[in-house]
Amino acid sequence: MRIVDIRETTASIASPIANAYIDFSKMTCSVVAVITDVIRDGKPVIGYGFNSNGRYGAGGLLRERFLPRLREARPDSLVADDGANLDPFKIWATMMSNEKPGGHGERSVAVGTVDMAVWDAVAKIEDKPLYRVLAERYRGGVADDKVWVYAAGGYYHPGKDDRALQDEMRSYLDRGYRVVKMKIGGASLDEDLRRIEAVLKVVGDGSRLCVDVNGRFDIDTAIRYAQAIRPYNLFWYEEVGDPLDYALQAELSRHYDLPMATGENLFSHQDARNLIRFGGMRAERDWLQFDCALSYGLVEYLRTLDMLKEHGWSSRRVVPHGGHQMSLNIAAGLHLGGNESYPDMFRPFCGFADAIRVEDGYVSLPDTPGIGFETKSELFAVMRPLGE
Repeated sequence: MRIVDIRETTASIASPIANAYIDFSKMTCSVVAVITDVIRDGKPVIGYGFNSNGRYGAGGLLRERFLPRLREARPDSLVADDGANLDPFKIWATMMSNEKPGGHGERSVAVGTVDMAVWDAVAKIEDKPLYRVLAERYRGGVADDKVWVYAAGGYYHPGKDDRALQDEMRSYLDRGYRVVKMKIGGASLDEDLRRIEAVLKVVGDGSRLCVDVNGRFDIDTAIRYAQAIRPYNLFWYEEVGDPLDYALQAELSRHYDLPMATGENLFSHQDARNLIRFGGMRAERDWLQFDCALSYGLVEYLRTLDMLKEHGWSSRRVVPHGGHQMSLNIAAGLHLGGNESYPDMFRPFCGFADAIRVEDGYVSLPDTPGIGFETKSELFAVMRPLGE
């Protein structure tokens, strides 16, 4: 078998929302199709992938560096030794050939987007859902039959008052979510506390609310907010400072004894390892949010999970950022602690299969081969033309 073609395009996910650091008025993402010569039901098997929100599309890097390397490679160098399927590790190594270590920025997004499409194709060629493929390869054949999810939202939005924020959070509860997340740090402390208290009136308890700073605070502001929100007993306090400021995270842990979360903007297993080594994260209570679609893909994510195990962390403390079907498959197949969900934001690159509903904070997965993009009609309508 062989890869026949790889195609990419850039899609808009622009919206007027903002977090504490950026707005999304010009946000894009890359979409990739990996076309193989394997024929099923009279059509070639095609793997699809895209990058998560919050990082722009990586079309330039894909076109100028990573896709040319795959096109120039010998076809047999990208497949498994028995020739029956693609080999994601060989493909990853080919894309990263002649790349210096370090600099885990936008190139990790480009590689992660292709990696997602490759794993989609691998599972389709095996005629199995990706989560089952992963469970068979790495977890003794046992996959989780459902995954805990929380609803992410609560963005700053022009004209959005506390009542509108409450209505948004109430809609998530009505759809089956039990934990929700909102943005803070983009307003004054007093205003954010008022917003938090407005949401608590809807969700009923701080243990059902996460707050996300998106890396905005210096250490003094981080501590001031920590002291102010401590009485709420929140589910977690997320990405408080710059993601690479491990000293800030470590210092904050000495002032805030409740759960914290971070990691969505760390894009390699080396950066993740530095967080564990130097960031003061506590394996018994804190949460890690590494996103495979932004961090070189599942090939690299497996290295990150191995590193966490070596440092005494359970994979159940990992809840990926991104809110997409790839992370959902990884969570079920590799026994993670859950997955983020965007019920309304970043359409159509958010949410899960059309027919699957959130029940008491959990979702199941379709039994469709691959990642399951075909089960989400709005998303697949964007992907299909790239494959055709």
